[in-house]
Amino acid sequence: MSVAGDLETFRERVDEVVHSHPVVVDNTYTKWFAKGEASRPEVRHLAVQFSVFSHQFVVASLRKVINAADHETYRAGKEILMNELGVVFRPPSAPIGQSGGQAGTARDDDGEIVDPDIVGTEGTVDGGRFRFSAGHFEWLVRFGGPLGLRFEDMGKRRHATPSTLFFCDELIRIYGSDDPTIAEGASYAVEHWAAAGFWKELIAGLRACKMRECPELPLGFWTWHDKIEDQHAAHTADELTQAFHTPGFDREKFLSGAGEMLDGVRAFWDGLWSDHVVGRAA
Repeated sequence: MSVAGDLETFRERVDEVVHSHPVVVDNTYTKWFAKGEASRPEVRHLAVQFSVFSHQFVVASLRKVINAADHETYRAGKEILMNELGVVFRPPSAPIGQSGGQAGTARDDDGEIVDPDIVGTEGTVDGGRFRFSAGHFEWLVRFGGPLGLRFEDMGKRRHATPSTLFFCDELIRIYGSDDPTIAEGASYAVEHWAAAGFWKELIAGLRACKMRECPELPLGFWTWHDKIEDQHAAHTADELTQAFHTPGFDREKFLSGAGEMLDGVRAFWDGLWSDHVVGRAA
């Protein structure tokens, strides 16, 4: 079989494992959430569990950087990690030290744009500026404020349910694996899951909550990620091709990493759905 045909056969297997995974094509929780029926306590619960994931993703991302197989992967991982922590993307054409974004309000005391609604979603952290309030977890803390959540109520492992902890530990184990092929499979799976539309479903439900009972609820964390994942979706096919042609690439390990990672993701959402069902029945 030709190299092209071999790649096409592998793509079909990836479709079976990743593109057809239940958490990608049929996420019960997010489909329900999109209807706008979530109560304020249920939105609070989502915020807390997601905040734990957000913090543990930093741990997994750092492991991914440390275990990177080559310089290119190392730098790509640092782009994600540093932006997560608060380095705003700088468009390639912008001067060093100037972060991307639009003119507008929501600036910090130094005049730097930090609101997720208006900061850029393209460019590089190389030469970008760090701002405490541009950290993604800080955006979540701001989101939790109108819901009655404080900084100390969010982000810690002690706040997580068992299903959330399982997901986070799988993220650290697989996404941050020291086996580059397993980590690549997990990374591909996470990117495809994130680009499959769950952000839009959550945003629809959050907008309903905002209109119904919490007009001051800031949705920038969610809308920013939706925008950036729309861009990532266009690159997943190229990333798969690049991974396939990497020396030492192991197809079975890639598929194993992808499948196990998505099983972990599914556990997170199934846990939230179970919490919803039990809570409503109580």
